[in-house]
Amino acid sequence: MSSHIGKNISVSVFGQSHSAGIGCVVEGIPAGHQIDREALSAFMRRRAPGGLPWSTPRKEADEPEFLGGLVGDITCGAPLAAVIRNTNTRSSDYDALRRIPRPGHADYVAEVKFGGHQDASGGGHFSGRLTAPLCIAGGIAKQLLEESDVYVGAHLRRVAGIDDVAWDMHALTAEDVIAPGEKLFPVVDDRAGERMMDAIVEARSNRDSVGAVVECAAVGMPVGVGEPMFDGVENAIAAYCFGIPAVKGVEFGRGFEAADMKGSEHNDPYCMDGDRVAFRSNNAGGILGGISTGEPIVFRVAFKPTSSIFVEQDSVDLKDGADAKLSLKGRHDPCVAVRAVPVVEAVCALALYDLLLEERMDR
Repeated sequence: MSSHIGKNISVSVFGQSHSAGIGCVVEGIPAGHQIDREALSAFMRRRAPGGLPWSTPRKEADEPEFLGGLVGDITCGAPLAAVIRNTNTRSSDYDALRRIPRPGHADYVAEVKFGGHQDASGGGHFSGRLTAPLCIAGGIAKQLLEESDVYVGAHLRRVAGIDDVAWDMHALTAEDVIAPGEKLFPVVDDRAGERMMDAIVEARSNRDSVGAVVECAAVGMPVGVGEPMFDGVENAIAAYCFGIPAVKGVEFGRGFEAADMKGSEHNDPYCMDGDRVAFRSNNAGGILGGISTGEPIVFRVAFKPTSSIFVEQDSVDLKDGADAKLSLKGRHDPCVAVRAVPVVEAVCALALYDLLLEERMDR
């Protein structure tokens, strides 16, 4: 089971949703960087379950305990290891899932692949709970990027077909990308956010769930980071994004909208801004040929509706080899994307910091 990613700064994630703890080991962080523990804790709280109307009733503090890699608050060059203790589990809610798998989940394929030895409680290692360690690593990467004046932020672009204001990809500032994350509900337009919240609450009352799109951006990336073909900026970000449970699609810049545009509409014309080359637009989303252009890097991530719903569903009884009905128990988010906004920021920061380290090593 591979839960490891990264080249120059690598991240390994361990644990299961209902195990004693979950955590990460991060290798490659240079020594001598001060980590703002209070800022990291605030970032972790954005993802932590807390019983709000749009999230699971399960409550966890998600406060990381560092086992190595820091001396005080300073990185020391050794692998950084951190653990989050699981304190609020109800594994009995999942007893029946070895026999009757949940539609939309990995229960059945995990049963086949691991021969019944997988941890089914809370989804085990397939759970969105494992995004908490990603936020430890990514929260640190965000701070390291900010030392180089690179800022990463995200917002809910769409929930249940309700749109937030789209970012102006060409004119984005650091303040723009940071602002949504400072709100309890991470949107640009609070009125759109209220409608989204209403849709999520309605889905929950109907024992159902809704999907969403998260828009993420990085402002301040220099020109020339990344490689063509298989080591480009899109490749790196997409690989990390697909490590987030429930992600079903990633698009950069105009993305699939580009398929309906003419070249004269989609191309980003060059111009001179004093003595430097600049762009008049940013339809490419800050990346050309896999390499950063200096414009804001902008991408969107599509999240499917939460698979764990309480509507009765068709399934199968793996023991009897017969059709069966499934009435689910447990505690689940009616829209996983709300708490996934900081997770998308985290994986974006990890991907970009890894690429920046590669660029510095090449020079």
